[in-house]
Amino acid sequence: MEFKKKSKVNVAIPTASMPDIIFMLLIFFMVATVIRQYSGLNVKLPDAVKIQKIAGSKRHVVTIWADKNKEVVCDDVRVKNISDLRNIVYQKLILDPQIQIALKIDKNGKMDFVNKIHSELRKGNALKIHYFAVPGGDFE
Repeated sequence: MEFKKKSKVNVAIPTASMPDIIFMLLIFFMVATVIRQYSGLNVKLPDAVKIQKIAGSKRHVVTIWADKNKEVVCDDVRVKNISDLRNIVYQKLILDPQIQIALKIDKNGKMDFVNKIHSELRKGNALKIHYFAVPGGDFE
């Protein structure tokens, strides 16, 4: 008995519709993705006459929120003890030396608490500090 050699089966994945599938997936993820900006704490920013944008990209900015109840949030992470702020900022400075600090402090907050935040930032070697305000102040 003779065995016949089977012909090879051409196993190939059809790629003609691949760009259509990729395009549909791209559209789906663009529509389904929600880019959320963190609102931080419930902070009422002070008024200002002149406001200037922070130079550079937002990638090198660490935002610190402080409300009138002495609660502090640093980049979506609640700081339990104010003395921990120096270590957090110092670690961020080690990873990225171009970091700038953006302070969003409630206008009804106490100045002694703001001074504590400043001293902790100084101890953490954070020297580039910016303050946020809303336009609309009339100080004439």
